[in-house]
Amino acid sequence: MPGLIRGVARTAVVAGTATAVSNRVSRRQAGRWARQDAQEYAPPASDPYAAQAPQPAAQPAELSSGDKIAQLKELGELRAQGVLTEEEFENQKRAVLGG
Repeated sequence: MPGLIRGVARTAVVAGTATAVSNRVSRRQAGRWARQDAQEYAPPASDPYAAQAPQPAAQPAELSSGDKIAQLKELGELRAQGVLTEEEFENQKRAVLGG
């Protein structure tokens, strides 16, 4: 019986090690792909419009909650499309929410 337990334990260790290595390789490869995508889609440094931050639109004195929700949804869609960066989205959201 001890030989059987030793064999099962060895198999478990090998399988666990293989899983850990495989997960590490997958995470590292996904990180490389993400960096490549970020470089590929980054605006060129010579683009004069890339350095300019969009000016916030003039807001009425007080928006109704329905207007705020609609505006937040629109901002979320623009962020999802890549039109707004995360920082621009947060700034605009703060302006809509009044804080």
